[in-house]
Amino acid sequence: MSSAPEPPNVKNEALKEREYRIPGLRSVRTTTLFRAVNPELFIKPNKPVMFFGLITITLCVAYIGYLHAMQGNKKDIYEAIDSEGTRYTRRKTSKWD
Repeated sequence: MSSAPEPPNVKNEALKEREYRIPGLRSVRTTTLFRAVNPELFIKPNKPVMFFGLITITLCVAYIGYLHAMQGNKKDIYEAIDSEGTRYTRRKTSKWD
């Protein structure tokens, strides 16, 4: 018996070190249902996909803002017909002006 058994404290410390190496919830024991419902907690971030999604969302919001601004400009213009029957566009005016 040349080698002595390792004390139990060394094994516990090695396990704790191994647990700290894996960040997040990937090292925690969970059920398959929990992993299926919350995949964002266990999948590594994909930077190119994240940047593509950020740019896409930004462009969508900008386009909706543009449509909203154009709709606001069209509100004040309407098509009028004069007594001779010709059509023309005219800005709405207030009776107070």
